[in-house]
Amino acid sequence: MRVLPPLARAYVLCAVLAALACVAPAVTGSATPWPSIGLLSVLYLGCELVKVCPLVGRRVPEGLGSFFPVVLAAVFLLPPAAAALVALPGGLAGTVTARPARVRRIWHGAQQSIAAWTAGQVYGLLGGPGALGTGSFGGTGPSGPEAPAGPVGPAAWVADFPYVMLPAAAAAVAFCLVLTALDGCILAAAERRPATTAWRGLATRSLAPHCVHGLAGLMMAVMWRSPYGLPAALLVMLPMYISCWVFAQYHRERAAHQATIRALVQAVDIKDRYTRGHSERVGQASAMIARELGMGEERLEVVRIAGILHDVGKLGVPTRLLRKDGPLTPEERRIIELHPEYGHEMVRGIGFLGEARAAILHHHERVDGSGYPYGLTGEQIPVLARVVAVADAFDAMTSTRSYSRARPVRVALAELERCAGAQFDPDMVRALVDAIDRQGWHPKVTSDDDLQVIPAGAGEPQLREGAAAGAQGAVREAVPAGAPLTGLPAQAAPAGSASQARAAGSGPLQGAEAGDPCHCVPGPAAEPGAAATEAPGTPGSPSAPAAGANA
Repeated sequence: MRVLPPLARAYVLCAVLAALACVAPAVTGSATPWPSIGLLSVLYLGCELVKVCPLVGRRVPEGLGSFFPVVLAAVFLLPPAAAALVALPGGLAGTVTARPARVRRIWHGAQQSIAAWTAGQVYGLLGGPGALGTGSFGGTGPSGPEAPAGPVGPAAWVADFPYVMLPAAAAAVAFCLVLTALDGCILAAAERRPATTAWRGLATRSLAPHCVHGLAGLMMAVMWRSPYGLPAALLVMLPMYISCWVFAQYHRERAAHQATIRALVQAVDIKDRYTRGHSERVGQASAMIARELGMGEERLEVVRIAGILHDVGKLGVPTRLLRKDGPLTPEERRIIELHPEYGHEMVRGIGFLGEARAAILHHHERVDGSGYPYGLTGEQIPVLARVVAVADAFDAMTSTRSYSRARPVRVALAELERCAGAQFDPDMVRALVDAIDRQGWHPKVTSDDDLQVIPAGAGEPQLREGAAAGAQGAVREAVPAGAPLTGLPAQAAPAGSASQARAAGSGPLQGAEAGDPCHCVPGPAAEPGAAATEAPGTPGSPSAPAAGANA
């Protein structure tokens, strides 16, 4: 989301205007409790800044999210507009790791202000101020807005428990729902996701933490109103902040897992230089498919890891076979086909991988049962393995290898569609096609010069032109200028001719032009120019595997 689409920019602008409308009554009102707003704002700002500039010399663990008990305490203590004002400084100063950072900070500030104002309205409608002992926000007298939100006499600060828990819980839920609703909308606008996919899992993951923060905020508000005042409220915050810190250690451990995964991938990339960056791109395409299928965020992350580690078993394959430019013998092919089992054996003891282990083992299975290592068919193949198989084939066809040149993105997608039902799961193929049509294809790892970038929402003619241009660039890189194209493997047939055939309405790619003659190994399986006659299956038939599909 480095460059926001116009719809997303308009949405952020609307959120900013809504936030300004929420805080306007507090800014223009004559009875605004500025001392309490100032104290709570500084407190919330300090909680956010301590993650960026920790007092101790160590870096704060990643994953320590916004500290909402202070904002929710403001919701319980102050009028809605004042609570919205308290949320602004901390939201604007929060940690941002992705670009554009300035826009993201503005978004977070506006989002939290709107959520705080909404929570304050819900809290007031359910009689929360009276139950807490702060009176009505709109009233007058010693418990109205003229009264300070700080310490009061012993008879006035006793909250009406357990009734006060109901409006407090409702306010915390409203705060959570507004945040997640706004998050889902910005994801749908910025990343062009379907609304149902953008919102899936956001509320369920956030509800419990926000309820806990609401309870802490309520305790903080009660102690704030006590004769002990601010020091007592800070004592409530301390254990909450420590618990958040401890929870963040999990994220640090998870970061260590990610570093281990990257190290394994780098080892594979070093060993097989022709597939450098392939693992990350397969992980990216796998995540796109999983998101299109509506998988939850946790399972989506497992799919991404499975895509990244799918070829880790190549560490057990002799390097000379991975880098071999000539044809592979049957014995060499059998050795290479052991890499899924090698990979599964290597990661079987890593508990957090979960379903990813099965995907690593079965990503070369085919739905018609002719794959390896066990010849599983259809639904017998794990779902994640079917996802990775399509992502693996797509990247193999759209990047240059030692035995084939890159194909245009649309040509590769047409090949996947042609082989759907025989080699690939049709649902996974359709999900990838839909995801690329909506989001485009923007490889995060571009170690190959010929990697193609397809913008989101590009029309079919534009996609064909961009793909053909990328294919021509690949031809120039793979073959010296003026050199004849004869003697190249059949699967490396000039991609321009394939895209022209598709543009002419000739239907699915067939024969050598579609790259039918290929073998499921990461190297040439036949002498150059001879693959068309040696590959199994009739050209154009579903039994013929996609070019580079299982490389």
